[in-house]
Amino acid sequence: MLRRICVFCGSSFGSRPAYREAAETVGRLLGRRGIELVYGGSNVGLMGVMADACLEGGGRVIGVIPQALVDKEVAHLGLTELRVVNSMHERKFLMADLSDAFLALPGGYGTWDEFCEVLTWSQLGIQRKACGLLNVNGYYDAFLEFADRAVAEGFLRDVHRGLLLSDNDPARLLDRLANYAVPIVDKWIGRPVR
Repeated sequence: MLRRICVFCGSSFGSRPAYREAAETVGRLLGRRGIELVYGGSNVGLMGVMADACLEGGGRVIGVIPQALVDKEVAHLGLTELRVVNSMHERKFLMADLSDAFLALPGGYGTWDEFCEVLTWSQLGIQRKACGLLNVNGYYDAFLEFADRAVAEGFLRDVHRGLLLSDNDPARLLDRLANYAVPIVDKWIGRPVR
């Protein structure tokens, strides 16, 4: 059951209208499906667009934001709930703790950092939560190719590569995240534990 999903995305709009449209679509879908949105608590860029769309669709939105960003006046003050924390590390931990799965929309270093950390936690068996990339306009093609290259070069096992879900359709990806059973994997030999 997917009750809450953590979405990582850009604090900018990006250069293509498709990115903004995808953030709005994800927000509306979450609102319609009754899935609570957990995100970084900002009112700017794709983050703000997605949160507003979810709220307008009748959804609940929990923002988690460090005090330093509240001080810069980028906190979204119209959310269902805004949790202010002391650090980025605390932010990431709380967002992960609150969520049942993770989704990344287009974004930069912060988006990649947050997503790769939770994906690593699933790889190491620290959590068993699905992780997916919304590949808008092929934005994550190179990232997915790099993951395949890591397998080919012996730095990533096939079973761990399988933890990285991706799709270009938001509704289909949400369905996949809701229905994906993250395998328990022996991290040393890379095989599912039976």
